[in-house]
Amino acid sequence: MQKAKAVHILDNQVEEKRQLIKLIIVDDEPVICQGLRYTIDWKELGVEVIGEAYDGEEALRLMEREQVDIVLTDIRMDGMDGLELSRQLARRYPDVRIIIISGYEDFYYARQAMRIGVHDYLLKPVEIDELSKAVTRMVEEMRNRSQLDGMQEIKLWLTNVARNGIAYSKEAPSSLQGSQYRIVASQLDRYQERYGELAQEQLDELREQWSGNILQMTDGRPELRSFSIFDHENLLVTLIVADHKLQAMEWEAIWDQMARACKQPPAVYFGVSQLYEDLNETALRCAEAANLLNYYALEQATVLDSRTELVWSERRRPAALDLAQSVQLLSTALFKQSQNEMKEAVASLFAFFREQLYFLREIESAYEELLTLLRQRLRKSGITGLDSGVGGSAIDTNLFNTYESLEQAILRDMQKLFEMIEQSGGDRSYWIVEKSKRYIDEHYTQELKASEVAAWLKITPSYFSYIFKQSTGKGFTEYLNELRMERAKRLLATTHDKVFEIAAQVGYKEYKYFVSVFKTYMGMTPKKYRSMQAGNMDPG
Repeated sequence: MQKAKAVHILDNQVEEKRQLIKLIIVDDEPVICQGLRYTIDWKELGVEVIGEAYDGEEALRLMEREQVDIVLTDIRMDGMDGLELSRQLARRYPDVRIIIISGYEDFYYARQAMRIGVHDYLLKPVEIDELSKAVTRMVEEMRNRSQLDGMQEIKLWLTNVARNGIAYSKEAPSSLQGSQYRIVASQLDRYQERYGELAQEQLDELREQWSGNILQMTDGRPELRSFSIFDHENLLVTLIVADHKLQAMEWEAIWDQMARACKQPPAVYFGVSQLYEDLNETALRCAEAANLLNYYALEQATVLDSRTELVWSERRRPAALDLAQSVQLLSTALFKQSQNEMKEAVASLFAFFREQLYFLREIESAYEELLTLLRQRLRKSGITGLDSGVGGSAIDTNLFNTYESLEQAILRDMQKLFEMIEQSGGDRSYWIVEKSKRYIDEHYTQELKASEVAAWLKITPSYFSYIFKQSTGKGFTEYLNELRMERAKRLLATTHDKVFEIAAQVGYKEYKYFVSVFKTYMGMTPKKYRSMQAGNMDPG
């Protein structure tokens, strides 16, 4: 019913015209791109080839700049291949038709392509007649979709406005002219927990049901039109156009109807922008509506608007996370190989975030910084493989859109680090030794024994002596004496303190023992060393 109404409205607003279908060719061999472009009389098929791309990423960049109806792509390419490109297109540009050309006869590839949503799958070498028939069939199907051009123009404009903000300056399609406008941004509740494991087919059905529920808010209201685009797999942006001015109570009735429609699965929540009358404000209103979704983690209200923001802006004064302490807690738990302490450290983090009323995106930002510092700490301790192992990409808070799912995602990251350290016992020993070196450096001026350091590390003296010798190549006493001698040399060269005073400063209570150790270490007495440093004696 709603689709028929939208088409009827467009019939009255968009002039009928036959427009060439836009097609791009994607292949990592330029000669093949050129061959496909100039071998076929595309115009006769009702098609305009508007560009070529040499891998999937370049094709996506081209899609951002141009309106594209059909993508003709090879399956095997360097960089992003045809299958991955098709996945991205199905997610980001679901209206685009895809033809894959493949040298693979294996049914597996064809099945993969069809599951993704590829519309045709042709085997190399491609017969020109076969390709022409496939394209002609697609063009006819697209022509049969009433008012395709007008609707695509609107969706392309709204997509670019939502994604690029005020940087996108193209004028709005004339068919969007109205008296009032609102932007509604919506998301599925608990996306990762409920839908994270669904197959693509099921996700497509879910999105169709979701967008259908949104359209119900304008049912029975001929003065309203609505247009929706997916800015993300869990972010639907809807532009509502009112052909005449509505009273505040009428808008409230629309939001009530919307909330009722979305009580049925799938559960959805909304950020509703302020009312505006100039389409040039659409980019700002898209950002406003999307930002309002942040408040759902705090209050779980179905409809979030400027009143929500006003209430919470007075309550929210989030304190900065103590990153140093958090890194210390996590690194200690990881190296101690304590699952309980690791879970407690993550739980403590989220207790802080909840108490301080953090937005999920603020948690994401704080976690990125924390993870960077934690990686640095682990690298210094000899842990390798961190770049590829954990946190290769940011946690997407559109998908992990609850405190609980975000906490589980971070806990999974920590578990990966835990397992990496567990699998490299030597790395753990390295960290213990590094920690002991820092302790020695801070306490060398006192009477210090290996057993004392071992007790501080909470390991046995024999194990400490073993790993310390393995790591440094020196026994504890030898290492401590060398450290003290280096400090003594500096004091002898840079101060006028008496030798017995310097002995005490570097941890030796007995002057004669200090002199003996120094002579063994340097081959001369402390006084002779000082004289040499002062230039009173030729070292030869």
